[in-house]
Amino acid sequence: MSILTLIIKREYIARVRNKSFLIMTFLSPLILVGMILLISYLTQLNSEDKRTIVVVDDSGQFETVFFNTDQTTYLNLSDQGLEAGKEVAKGEGYYGLIHINNNPAVVENTVTFYGNDAPSRDYILDIEKRLIKKVEDENLISQGVDLEVLEDSKSKVKVNIENFSGDKSTKMSNLVKAAFGGGAGYLLMMFIIIYGNMVMRSVIEEKTNRIIEVIISSVKPFQLMMGKILGTTLAGVTQFLIWVIVGGVLLIVLGVIFGVDLTGVAGASPVGSQAQQMAEDPTLIEEVLFEIPKLPLLQLVVGFFIYFIGGYFLYSSIYAAIGAAVDNETDTQQFMLPIIMPLMLGIYVGFFAVIDNPHGTVATVFSIIPLTSPIVMLMRIPFEVPVWQLALSITLLVASFVFTVWFGSKIYRVGILMYGKKPTYKDLIKWLRY
Repeated sequence: MSILTLIIKREYIARVRNKSFLIMTFLSPLILVGMILLISYLTQLNSEDKRTIVVVDDSGQFETVFFNTDQTTYLNLSDQGLEAGKEVAKGEGYYGLIHINNNPAVVENTVTFYGNDAPSRDYILDIEKRLIKKVEDENLISQGVDLEVLEDSKSKVKVNIENFSGDKSTKMSNLVKAAFGGGAGYLLMMFIIIYGNMVMRSVIEEKTNRIIEVIISSVKPFQLMMGKILGTTLAGVTQFLIWVIVGGVLLIVLGVIFGVDLTGVAGASPVGSQAQQMAEDPTLIEEVLFEIPKLPLLQLVVGFFIYFIGGYFLYSSIYAAIGAAVDNETDTQQFMLPIIMPLMLGIYVGFFAVIDNPHGTVATVFSIIPLTSPIVMLMRIPFEVPVWQLALSITLLVASFVFTVWFGSKIYRVGILMYGKKPTYKDLIKWLRY
């Protein structure tokens, strides 16, 4: 058995037998599922809260605008006046009061909401939309326009999307591709941060315990560094798979037992509102199901594997070098910025450049640069990236990984035996010249 294999095996066994690793492996899914169920339950409670709003309409023309819903009940006290309406609203503890001045021709600056708390932006926009529609209808009627004829004259236009090869798409095409690509890129970033830190802590731990002095006498720094990266990677993959399996089973079982609607989590976010709209409109669901089989799934899976492994190895070698250069985790903070910045830049470019223009100059360049390509290219792959760009990006990523491991091992071989001194960037440059 080779030395590298022995190091990988030792590192893997040491990780998976660690008490904290075992506890968090099985406790984390339980905590995560508990949080999801709690949020779902609280969202359901929030959606069941009912509110009563007093309406005082001095104009007397907006009664039909305020109709009751499952959450909101409107109490019309227009005949009692504003001051009496305020007393009722405060005395009964109602949510608020809407007052409309006697000037129906001009909605702006004539409507006021009174309440202890400011209502949500969506609610105010909804009320404004209703009032404006009512005023517009009244203006059209006053000018002799028949609203039924006007409504019948309205038409809808649907733009069909088709490429030059004749393949058809829908308006949900980019959203589906962005969801797949964005999820893969974000997952990679989290994996790098979590398990890269694990590599760094492993190096610091052995350096602090002076075990490394014995190991380094018979192992080359490059082999030891590579073994730690590969061993920790396997431990991380093992933990991740357990999280997915255990978490999925717990989520389904506990959701059924407690009768919690898990869609409530989605409904509490902007993305959730889109999901709710999709649930209410079968056409959108059909478009999503139509787009999923058209994704380059094989290319996406292979690309995810390559960039996932390549990106993780690239950053893990940097984490290992940092761990070898310091004596404790506190001293690592000064070296974290060069790692976090490219990852954050990749996420930023991915969500703001790739989704808007996946084949633009910004998206293309950052999908080739090794430090950002694992994230940005993963987001671009669903949009069918040219083969030459994929080949160039992967080649540069592999070359950068090999260079970074070699580069990091030069710091590793000196820093791993340095104690009692907080290193600076100047010290790192000096070690590279040895």
